[in-house]
Amino acid sequence: MKRLFALTFVLVLGLSLVGMAQGKVAVVLDVGGRGDLSFNDMGFKGTDQAAIDFGLEMTEVQSTSAADYVPNLRNLSRTGEYDLIIGVGFLFTDAMAEVAAEFPEQKYCIIDSVVMADNVMSIIFRENEMSALIGALGAIAAYENDYEAFGVVLGIEIPVLYHFEAGVRYGMAWANDKLGAEIDLLYTYTGTFSDIALGKAATEAMLGQGAVGVFNVAGPVGLGDHAAIVEAHTNAGTTYGPPFYFGVDANQDYLSHTLASGMKRVDQATYFAVKSVVDGTFAGGITSLGMTEGGVGISDVALLADFIDFGVAGGVVEAADFYTIIADWATDRNYVSAEGWGYIAELEAGILDGSIAVPTADTLDEMQAVRADYLLNAP
Repeated sequence: MKRLFALTFVLVLGLSLVGMAQGKVAVVLDVGGRGDLSFNDMGFKGTDQAAIDFGLEMTEVQSTSAADYVPNLRNLSRTGEYDLIIGVGFLFTDAMAEVAAEFPEQKYCIIDSVVMADNVMSIIFRENEMSALIGALGAIAAYENDYEAFGVVLGIEIPVLYHFEAGVRYGMAWANDKLGAEIDLLYTYTGTFSDIALGKAATEAMLGQGAVGVFNVAGPVGLGDHAAIVEAHTNAGTTYGPPFYFGVDANQDYLSHTLASGMKRVDQATYFAVKSVVDGTFAGGITSLGMTEGGVGISDVALLADFIDFGVAGGVVEAADFYTIIADWATDRNYVSAEGWGYIAELEAGILDGSIAVPTADTLDEMQAVRADYLLNAP
């Protein structure tokens, strides 16, 4: 009887240990913060899911200013408790390099930038590939709905955002060539990832200049972009059709008037980083994620269904509206012809098989060269 009790106790204890957190991970967010429904929320989402799947304890740290980056990373590192510390965003580059050198035994991951250190996994994306699809779609939507331009509202002028701009320019030029069209590009770097009002003002200006819609490449600033699109429809008394919002990073197609989103799977990147630590495969160096790796792409209906839950969690979607959102999205997509969607599929296939090489840029000089090659009346 005592042996049976002892055996039962050991089994119960073993099962309990399986369910307990076996390690700790931390995710540090930049000044954009949670609630952007894109970059930072995606970084949190992937880390949180990995912590759940692998039985880890997760700590989230929000940075209120750039001055917080080094202290936040350093304070976590000093504890010696974390199996992995993730910095989400290019803005962590200098802070990550400084702190990683101070704590060479601590494992780190930086998303969207490169820090060359043995204890730092650097995950970057080929944003130019999916941005080419968005640029092409913007030009096609403009042409087929009698608009003159397509707009892009960007954040701070940094190399990561040059990838987006280069891709959009290529995609628009590619579509213009297919269509025999001359759709113009409107673009602006707002210099911020947090000023929602500035995003709204930038979008309003572009709509006034004949843009069929606006691609958000500025995280939370895009909330302002979307507000301007909604207001334009309210003023016009329209429910469907242009002007359109184009989402970024997450599949934001659950937001009204969104034609498509350029997806950058920050959630998969943070999940991959945590999993590598659990698997014992973590290594410093660069991991580049493009369309072939599933790291970037254009939104579709299957992903929309998944990300409606993301919108519900963010407080911008009612779960009861699931089927209405799908129906409205499908109606807006019909404002691009089957032939137009066929062009997008052709461009996507070419990028995937390597027959189409989308240009990118990492410096201002390289970006200026791409602008010269694909002018689109937007020097």
